[in-house]
Amino acid sequence: MHLVIDGYGADPGYISDEDRILTFLQEYPHAISMTPISSPHVRTFRGKVVNDWGVSGFILIAESHISVHTFPDRGYVNVDIFSCKYFNPEKAKSEVVDMFALDKIASRVLERGLEYISVPEALDGMINERDELAE
Repeated sequence: MHLVIDGYGADPGYISDEDRILTFLQEYPHAISMTPISSPHVRTFRGKVVNDWGVSGFILIAESHISVHTFPDRGYVNVDIFSCKYFNPEKAKSEVVDMFALDKIASRVLERGLEYISVPEALDGMINERDELAE
């Protein structure tokens, strides 16, 4: 499953802080029972347009990845949680709202592994495919 969150109304000082984004990426995989397989990477970027800047970060997890992109001058945040392992998307949305002090969000859950008939089949299929790649 892939939870995509667009968050609005974030405090610019909060979402421009690389350390806060780093802490989120270090701690959140454990909060949803995922397994980090890399250190988080966080960078501030500056675009050609004055307002086109922010902090982006990601962490690879055994189950896939978590990424964050912030746009402080707009109070806007993107958070993606992509996993072949089930997690509670409603709980994750609530936690992201709290962590980034968001006024509102728009979100969507994309089911991955659509060649399978059911979620359990999709999970089993993805795990088997990863096991085959590891051999």
